Amino acid sequence: MIVAFRWLLRLFTGLVVLGVLGLVIGYQFLSRSLPDYSEDFVLPGISAPVEIVRNNANVPHIFGNSDEDVFFALGFAHAQDRLWQMTQLRRTAQGRLSEIFGQRTVRIDEILRRYDLYGLAVQSLGAQDAPTRRALEAYSDGVNAWIGQVISGARGRGAPEFFLFEPEIAVWQPADSIAILKLMALQQSTHLTAEVRRARASLLLPDARLRDLLPDDPGAGIAALPDYAGLVPGVLPGAGPVRLADTPLSPFAQAGMGGASNAWAAAPDRSAAGGTLLANDPHTDFTAPGLWYLARLQLTSGGVIGATVPGVPAVLLGRSDAVGWGLTSSYLDDLDVHVEQLNPENPEQYRTPDGWAEFETRQSILNVRDALPVTLTLRWTRNGPVLPGSHFGLAAITPPGHVASVSWTALSATDTTMTAAIRMMKAQSVADGLAAGELFIAPSQNLMLADRDGIAMQVIGAMPRRDPRNQSRGRMPTRGWLPENRWNGFFPYADNPRFVNPATGILGNTNNKTVDRPFPAHVSFDWGDTQRIARWLRLMQTREVHTRDSFIEAQLDTVSNAARTLLPLVGADLWFTAGASPAGTPERRRAQALDMLAEWNGEMSEHLPEPLIYSAWLRALQDRLIRDEIGPFADEFTHVDPVFIERVYRNTEGAGVWCDILQSSPVESCTDLARLALDDALQGLVERYGPNLESWRWGDAHQAHQDHPVLGQVPVLRHLVNIRQSTSGDDDTLMRGRTGGKDPDPFTSVQGASYRGVYDFADPDSSVFVISTGQSGHPLSRHYDDLGELWRRGEYTPMSLDPDLARAAAVGITRLTPQ
Repeated sequence: MIVAFRWLLRLFTGLVVLGVLGLVIGYQFLSRSLPDYSEDFVLPGISAPVEIVRNNANVPHIFGNSDEDVFFALGFAHAQDRLWQMTQLRRTAQGRLSEIFGQRTVRIDEILRRYDLYGLAVQSLGAQDAPTRRALEAYSDGVNAWIGQVISGARGRGAPEFFLFEPEIAVWQPADSIAILKLMALQQSTHLTAEVRRARASLLLPDARLRDLLPDDPGAGIAALPDYAGLVPGVLPGAGPVRLADTPLSPFAQAGMGGASNAWAAAPDRSAAGGTLLANDPHTDFTAPGLWYLARLQLTSGGVIGATVPGVPAVLLGRSDAVGWGLTSSYLDDLDVHVEQLNPENPEQYRTPDGWAEFETRQSILNVRDALPVTLTLRWTRNGPVLPGSHFGLAAITPPGHVASVSWTALSATDTTMTAAIRMMKAQSVADGLAAGELFIAPSQNLMLADRDGIAMQVIGAMPRRDPRNQSRGRMPTRGWLPENRWNGFFPYADNPRFVNPATGILGNTNNKTVDRPFPAHVSFDWGDTQRIARWLRLMQTREVHTRDSFIEAQLDTVSNAARTLLPLVGADLWFTAGASPAGTPERRRAQALDMLAEWNGEMSEHLPEPLIYSAWLRALQDRLIRDEIGPFADEFTHVDPVFIERVYRNTEGAGVWCDILQSSPVESCTDLARLALDDALQGLVERYGPNLESWRWGDAHQAHQDHPVLGQVPVLRHLVNIRQSTSGDDDTLMRGRTGGKDPDPFTSVQGASYRGVYDFADPDSSVFVISTGQSGHPLSRHYDDLGELWRRGEYTPMSLDPDLARAAAVGITRLTPQ
């Protein structure tokens, strides 16, 4: 027995030693791709020495003798820290994910090939001005210089992920950067899914109830739309759900999950220090690493600092000594779906206003890892590319003998958005920034500007000129062969909404409706916010003058205007009406929950139970209201729409009829449904978090999931690469934490302010910024998630252009010397 024990002990010890040895060897291999920020390089492609000074937050401050040398160094720094992310963004835009990920990304690649974003990026290269082309070429040379160092210096293949997937890295091309900008347009676009959803709902509901379920901004008054069956005859309700590729690698935004953001600015007379103020926090999907990469570039026009996207040679959000700029999603309606009729005699032709025309057709071979290649037949109409019915739920709204095509501003072969971004960095005034915005094509944004003297907001991006007779006014798919449904070019830039130095001295946007103009100059019917704007207005109006800290306070505000509005309506007949009931019964839980909510101020704090009760109640209530009317289609309404709930409980235009369950004999009241929904919600929460309501925490349910798109689902590894943080806020707070909406964890925070910046032109070097993860994309780097902890606590890092401050406590200084 003793001998057996000794041998077992020796075997266990040997296995432990082998395991430790394996970990050491693995770490040695993986850590070789960690860059040494103090290493110097002799490289071709630069004209003079360049310094990359990485401050204590690992933000590179780049100093060179020419703009081209600075862009070269930015490419070098991006590749050092985010090479895998850059190559994946490029591969996504090219429609080549399946070459390394296999069958699970075939559907993604198919759509990207049909859109041909990369081909359009290649064509758009010739539309850029000379300085932009030089910047793109220099940046590409810098990226390729680091790839060369990886190959020649055995630097762990450049990133740990390359040990698991295809290690070969194609050289970086100038068109790659333009393609990434087009990919960002795709990631923010939700108009296609919105049109399909509205069309499907129209097949199930009368017009009055459609206006309830998919309401317009309450401030807008528009005439009734025709129903979809009248627009495109031959479509029947009841088709299956919309199914997009359900993988973190998908660039397609689900309905309600497109771009979002906040930005506001104050003129000097509304600033306590007498200088303009600007705050900006764009909301993107949470990933690790995040989308943004902080950098400072010392250009010949002056220093600029802010947020870049790896793969793009531009500070897209940030400031110089002269100008600050931020972006919010404008929600401009820049996409239309067309139903194209096929020729019954020849399916290779489609109907146009002039008769039958041949599709523009070509073949594309999609290589798939561990599977046979897939041959795609890509077809374009005069309206745009043809998309298969299997994507975006298009089959549900396309009658037999027809296909769907898409007109979209991002499908431009002369896209000058990159030139606009380069010119924006060199702007010396608000006027210069407004002029740069004219070249911006897609994705459409609200450009918020501030210089030392004034502020402005401008909608940038191409605005389609629709025919006033357009049958759906761009809100639902229409017959593509009718002239009135086709685009007639674009409005001139002067017609895009612009606001300069308003009398109130304050400008702001939370993706809310910005103008109330008649169609077709309306900008949009579908806006991204109806709730955050109300809270922002209150915060701005409570102070005569603002400071950097008051702008930070607004960015971090977690009070829900929706909760303050809806709870008094939904619970109007429930407050303080409960009688005595035994402990542990649903009646006692309901009474306790109502007492807690009655004393709650609407703050969506991660430490409180009330936000969790409120969110679960409203979610259960909306499901009860709509499911009997629209059946399984209700599964696609994953987020509570406060305007819909308010319409029902105020009985706006008869919307109270939603409270009556059609399948039952009694006539239910809205109070009945509110009570039932609260019981549903509390029962589910008890099963998940236990019977003690006071011990529940919103932060346990509302964790920010910043997951690695590739390794985040791999057992064991996911614990090393995913970043999980308890957070406050929700869908409708200024500090937005957009919930996932999917069971079993519907309140997981999946989208939010991945970048925050506040710029103070009374003291520019007191400006601050932060990102939600860290600068490095390497999971073994201490800079993989170091800024994420500041972000979670609502803290920032200095955003100074002072070279001495950057050098103080720098984590490293890299010197590039020309060969």
